[in-house]
Amino acid sequence: MNIIVVEDDIRLGAAIKRALEHLAYTVTWLRSGVEGLEALRSQSVDLVLLDLGLPEKDGIDVITEARRLKVKTPILVMTARDSVESRVRGLDAGADDYMTKPFHLDELAARIRSLARRAQGLADNQLEAGALSLNLSTLEVTYQERRVELTRREFALLRMLMERHGKIVRRESIEGSVYGMDSDVSPNALEVLVHSLRRKLSPDAIRTIRGFGYMVPRDLA
Repeated sequence: MNIIVVEDDIRLGAAIKRALEHLAYTVTWLRSGVEGLEALRSQSVDLVLLDLGLPEKDGIDVITEARRLKVKTPILVMTARDSVESRVRGLDAGADDYMTKPFHLDELAARIRSLARRAQGLADNQLEAGALSLNLSTLEVTYQERRVELTRREFALLRMLMERHGKIVRRESIEGSVYGMDSDVSPNALEVLVHSLRRKLSPDAIRTIRGFGYMVPRDLA
């Protein structure tokens, strides 16, 4: 998942970014409401973690304008505003979930997994495609009952493909989700990543659909 964190508190923003990257998410950290709204307009963003008390544009205004523009990206509000009225305003504006500060990073990670499952129509944290299995909670990947160690970006790529297994995922969507908005990605970076995954799993684990993208087959043996 490509997650955008919109938080102007330097220490908290850095802590969230570091924790989520440790969980194999691709994270871009922004510090103003204007930047947050612009990020929400990007089709490569999978989830936005949004503070409300932001410079330039308040978080509620960001949510309201994004939903007016028909942006469907899930938004999780993180704020010190803990009144019932504030929560109701945020949810009514179009937020998908609401957390009050201070919060534990483990709970934030669980909320993110919940929103991801909801967005993909998943019932639990286990993704399976034939003999290949990926657990979103433990970050464990097994193939033919053998545990496979992956790098953060290998895991991010495999997770994205397995969430849509049996379907073609376009190259542009993969690059946006795996590498984020600010990365200077080399032209063959994705091919190198795919090659590395095939070497660790199986040559048949990821199919190349020439001119379109990649796919993990449903019936991987």
